[in-house]
Amino acid sequence: MNEISVDRYLGKAVNLSLVLNLVKSSGPLSRAEIATRSGLSAATVSNLSAELIESGFVHETGVVETSRGRPPVMLSLNSKAKYVVGVKVMPGSLVAVVTDLDAQVVSYQESTTPDEASGDNAETLPADVIGAVARLVESVVARSGVNQADLLGVGLGLAGIVDSTTGTCRYSPFFGWRNVDLASPLASQLGLDVYLENDVNSLTIAEQWFGDGRGHDSFVVVTVGSGVGAGFVLNGQFYGGNGRGVGELGHITVMPGGPVCGCGKRGCLEVMASDTALIAAATDAVARGQLTALSESAEMTLQTLVTAATDGDEVARGLLADSGRWLGVGLGMIVNLLNPELLIVAGEGVEAGSWRLDPMRAALEENRFDSLGAGTRLVVESAGDVTWARGAACVVLSEFFKSPLHRGRTAAVPAAIGAAPNGTPRTVRHSVKGEEST
Repeated sequence: MNEISVDRYLGKAVNLSLVLNLVKSSGPLSRAEIATRSGLSAATVSNLSAELIESGFVHETGVVETSRGRPPVMLSLNSKAKYVVGVKVMPGSLVAVVTDLDAQVVSYQESTTPDEASGDNAETLPADVIGAVARLVESVVARSGVNQADLLGVGLGLAGIVDSTTGTCRYSPFFGWRNVDLASPLASQLGLDVYLENDVNSLTIAEQWFGDGRGHDSFVVVTVGSGVGAGFVLNGQFYGGNGRGVGELGHITVMPGGPVCGCGKRGCLEVMASDTALIAAATDAVARGQLTALSESAEMTLQTLVTAATDGDEVARGLLADSGRWLGVGLGMIVNLLNPELLIVAGEGVEAGSWRLDPMRAALEENRFDSLGAGTRLVVESAGDVTWARGAACVVLSEFFKSPLHRGRTAAVPAAIGAAPNGTPRTVRHSVKGEEST
């Protein structure tokens, strides 16, 4: 393909994406409305619409009566044209969903990761987990009744440092992995493109698609659970850094020389505010005879600590409050740095309720700069496993609906949106299958 034909192909692909996104975000729309909003000519919109209808991504949904002239035919997104799979990967458990193009769940299933997949054996354990994910994906797709040919790809949400451009897990504190290629072997097993993303980033994209972040140009998602993480939407766009890791809020130093974090450094926010740190502090308090409401034989969980606080144990209340205050310090840093419209706090840790959240809110107010954050709305939500898995699915959807000018993860672009004309092979920058796609 010569340079002129490449330019024509790319221009057409960009315009197809533009029309599809207008219909998705603002439909039903008439062809005339699409032309007005896009700046494209009526003839161009007519041709592009016909191609999108033929490919099944757009369908006509009736007419709108007008006082004069021919009633316009309205166009809407066909959300059932294609589907995606999202998987939340956790030590001991997996959650998968199949969604349509609107991120609506059509099938859901849970499974487990192998019991032995909890150490630091990066040579064998990833294969066990990949196999478990592959089996779950095949099962949840079969349950949905969706044909594999109608799948755009699989999104994986994994805690840790993830290189989304190569599909590589750079570091997983929970699995003990370093520099493990997850996307390529899973793609080979499934015959599908695979998108790997940090789980908090996945949740952030979900918030942008269907959650509290929808319609906001700038918001930050902070999660507290086993760790502490953050995801960012700035100027209406998800911010993924250079694609090789971003949002490690838990590893910002808040107490220089403080307790040793799992990352090896001292005084990280994660070692002060996470559920892991909180449970460790409570366990130590029981051993010292300070937390008398609980015995050493009792299983220490966030809920048992909350119960002790509710029953009046001052040590339990103090531990929860300290954790909340440190989290509020981290939130204050975000507000002072970015001044977002919205700050969403989510994750298992919010289930501690007011014992933790009230001190968090107070610390946020104490630590934000007076001139910043007054307009920032704080939302606390408990994101369930299905929401996290939908987030992983939204990673695939987000990539699919991007303009071809901005795609960079994978070659998973359906023919109607990104294929070169006349069957000419296309070349993309990267395929998570580890191949140069042409």
